[in-house]
Amino acid sequence: MSDASAGPPPRTRWELAGDSHESGYVRTFLEQQGSGTGDDGEARLADVLAPRGARVLDAGSGVGRVADALRRRGHDVTAVEKDPALVAISRERFPEVTVVEADLLDLTPDLLGSHDRPAAYDVVVVVGNVMVFLADDTQVAVLRVLAGLLAADGCLLVGFHPVAGPTGSRDYPAAELREHAAAAGLQVDLLAGSYDLRPPGEDYVVAVLRAQRAGPDAR
Repeated sequence: MSDASAGPPPRTRWELAGDSHESGYVRTFLEQQGSGTGDDGEARLADVLAPRGARVLDAGSGVGRVADALRRRGHDVTAVEKDPALVAISRERFPEVTVVEADLLDLTPDLLGSHDRPAAYDVVVVVGNVMVFLADDTQVAVLRVLAGLLAADGCLLVGFHPVAGPTGSRDYPAAELREHAAAAGLQVDLLAGSYDLRPPGEDYVVAVLRAQRAGPDAR
C-alpha cells in the first residue's frame, strides 16, 4: 500500500508511454476480438492453478480480456485497472466483470471491500506485461501488496516480455523477478517460457509465485 502522506503513486511506464501506445494496444484487442483469433493462454493456465470457483484477482486487467475468460470458466473474478480509458472499454465489452479503478499500490482489503469484492484471492493474475510497465523501482512494493491479498496457499501468475518488450516498457530479466519476489516474501515455484509451460527462454517469462515456506523444505 502506498503512503497517503507521500502523495499519489508515481506514474507508471504505461502512463508515460502516452495515447499512441494505448491506442495500439486497444486496436490489437479489438482486431483479435472481432476475428476470434485472440489466445487465452493466460486464462487457461490460471484456471489450472485455481480451485473450482476460485476467487481471482486480475491485477492490471487492461480491457478485461483475461478477466472475462476466467469468469466464463466459473471463477469469481475481480479486475483492477488504473487507466480510465481501459476501464471504460472493459466495462462496455465485459459488463459482467467487476472492475476496480485503482493503482496496484493502493490496493487494500478495505478498498476491495468497498466494491463488494473479496479481501483475499486464490490466484492473482499479473500478465500482459504489467510488470514491465510499473513505475520504476516499485516492483517489490507491488509484489508485496499483491502477496498480502493471497489466500492461504494462493499464488501469483506473472507473465511478461523480459527484454525488447513493447514501447515504453523496461527490461526485466527473470533473475531480477526472483530477487524482487524474495524481497516481497515470495518464492518462484515455477518458471517457464510460455503459458503452455515450454522451457524458460529469453523471449517471455511466465512465473508462479507463492509465499515463502519456512523450515527445512523451503527453497
